[in-house]
Amino acid sequence: MLKIRLSRAGKRNMPFFKIVLTEHTKAAKHGYKKVLGFFNPISKEFKIKDVEEVKKYISNWAQFSPRMKKLLEMNNVTI
Repeated sequence: MLKIRLSRAGKRNMPFFKIVLTEHTKAAKHGYKKVLGFFNPISKEFKIKDVEEVKKYISNWAQFSPRMKKLLEMNNVTI
């Protein structure tokens, strides 16, 4: 099953998250198939590169992680 979830990057005390598509059994940090966007919690910047591509993956049985669902709701993104 494919999951759309966050992968942490950045330095210590300066977190930065990539929004990635990955198999649910693989590690989000190294086992992802595609980077779909990013989230910067310091500046509260949230960006999905291509919403249509995300919709395509959702229609093909991918699911959001619980944290991704919350981020989408907080940023008023409809998919």
